[in-house]
Amino acid sequence: METKKTFSNLGLSETTLAAINTKGFEEPTAIQAITIPVMLRNDTNIIAQAQTGTGKTAAFGLPLIEMINPEAKFVQALILVPTRELAIQVSEEINSLKGSKQIITIPIYGGQSIDQQLRRLKRGVHIVVGSPGRIIDHLKRKTLKLGKIAHLILDEADEMLNMGFIEDMEEIFKHTNPDKRTLLFSATIPARIKALAHKYMEGYELLTAGKEPLTTNLTEQIYFEVKARDKFEALCRIIDIEEDFYGLVFCRTKRDVDTVAAHLVDRGYDAEPIHGDISQAQRERTLDNFRKQKCHVLIATDVAARGIDVENLTHVINYSLPQDPESYVHRIGRTGRAGNEGTAITFITPSEYKQLMFIQRVAGSDIKKSQVPQVKDIIKIKKKKIYEDLATILEEEIDTEYYVWAKTLLADKSPKEIIAAMLCYCFEDVLNPGAYGEIKEVAARAKEVDQQGKTRLFVALGKKDKMTARKIVDLIISRVPIKAKNISDIQIMDKFSFLTVPFTKAEQIVVSFKEKGSRPLVTHVNKPKGGKKK
Repeated sequence: METKKTFSNLGLSETTLAAINTKGFEEPTAIQAITIPVMLRNDTNIIAQAQTGTGKTAAFGLPLIEMINPEAKFVQALILVPTRELAIQVSEEINSLKGSKQIITIPIYGGQSIDQQLRRLKRGVHIVVGSPGRIIDHLKRKTLKLGKIAHLILDEADEMLNMGFIEDMEEIFKHTNPDKRTLLFSATIPARIKALAHKYMEGYELLTAGKEPLTTNLTEQIYFEVKARDKFEALCRIIDIEEDFYGLVFCRTKRDVDTVAAHLVDRGYDAEPIHGDISQAQRERTLDNFRKQKCHVLIATDVAARGIDVENLTHVINYSLPQDPESYVHRIGRTGRAGNEGTAITFITPSEYKQLMFIQRVAGSDIKKSQVPQVKDIIKIKKKKIYEDLATILEEEIDTEYYVWAKTLLADKSPKEIIAAMLCYCFEDVLNPGAYGEIKEVAARAKEVDQQGKTRLFVALGKKDKMTARKIVDLIISRVPIKAKNISDIQIMDKFSFLTVPFTKAEQIVVSFKEKGSRPLVTHVNKPKGGKKK
C-alpha cells in the first residue's frame, strides 16, 4: 500500500512547513506531491499538466521559495501569467507562503502605473510575476534584467497561447539566462506547447496529475449581473427566498466582510464575519456556531475560509468576484458535497462580465445567468411558509387559554377580521414589501457599445497573417493617436480578429484603414445607432 504523501516528506524546510501550517494546508494535492520533489532537485526542466484549481501555484511556489537567495538583490525567477488578475493572485499566494524568509515578490501587469513598478524594481526584487505585454515593455526600457534568473515559470501556458502571446513569450525567452530551469504548467498539452518545449526546453520531465472533476455536478452554478450598490439587496433576497438558507458568503476584503456582516445583523439575520484580524478564540467560536447552525450566514475572505470544512451548505455566494479560476473552484467546492445538492451564486457588475467568462472557460464550469428574486415572489414564499407553520400548530394540542381568548375576541368581530388583524400584528414586518430596496435592472449587454462608451471592432487579419495581440495594438497605434491600455479584449482568430476601443476613437481608426477600391481592413462589428442620418 502506497504511503500517504504529506508536506513534511517532500523535502521542504521547517520554515516553509511552518508557513504551510499557518496557511492551513493539511496535505499536498496530486500536482504538489509530484512537482515539489522534482523541482527541488533542480536538475531538469519540467512540463506539468494539471487543471486549474489543483494547487499549481503552491506546487511551484513552495520549492521556488526554498531556492531563492534573499541576500542576492536581483531577479532570480520570472513567472509569466496570461492576465493581470492571475499576476496579482500568484504574487499574493507566494507572499503568503514565504513565512519568515525575506523574499520580495512583485506583480507587473498592464494597467498599473509603470512608474510605481520602476520604483519597486529599482529597490531590488527576487521574484517577478507578470503578463507578457508589460514584461516586454520593461525589457525594452531595460528596467528589467533577466540575464541572471535561475527559474522561468510559464503558468496557464495553454491560455497564454490561446490569447496570442506566443511571439511575446519567445521574445522574453531571448532575454533570459540560457542556463535557467524552465517550468511549464498547463491544463492541456497541445502541439504548440510541445513545439515551444522542443525549441526552448532541451530535455524535460513530464509530470501529470490525475484528472479529477474540478466542480461537482451537484452544484448549480449561476450568476447575477447587478450594479455594485445593489449587491447587498440581492443577497438579502437570496437568503429570504430560500426556506433553509445555510451558506458561506465570500468578500474580497476584511472591510467588506465586516460591512456586509454588520448590515445583515442590522436587518435581523443571524450572520457572523470571519477574517484575518479576528482572534483565534473568536474564530473558533464563530466556526462552532456556524457548524451547529446557530449562525446560518458566514461572511469570509478567501484566506480566512481556508480550512473551513462544513457539511450540508446550501449556498456559496461570491459577493465579490474571485480573482482567478482557482479561487472560484476552491470557493464553490464547499457546497454540493457528500451527495447533497448546493447552489453557487456569483455577483458581477457589468464591467466584470469578461473576467467571469474567463473564469468559466478555464475552470470548465457552466455558469448560467439568472435573475435576482422578485419581491412579490419572496412574499409569496414567506406566506406559504407561515401557512405551513400554522397547519403544523393546528395538528398539535393548543393550550385551552388560547381558545378562551379567541372566544373573547370573536364576541365583537368576525373570524375574518380577527384573523386578518392577528396576521397583520404578527407578520407585518416580515411580509412588508417596503422592507426591500429597489434593484435597478442592468441594461441589456450590447456587444458593439458598452456602458463606458466603448465599441467592438472587426479586423480582417488573424493568425494566418501572423498577427498577435501585440502586433494589432502596434498597428493601430501607428495610424491613430491612442494609448495601448485603451485597446482591450483582443481576440485573434485564424482569419480575423476583434478588439474593443473607446467609442470616440473607433471611427477615427476605421477611417484610417480605409483604402479606395479595397475591402475595409477595420470595421465596426455592428455600427452603433444614433449617428447622423444620411
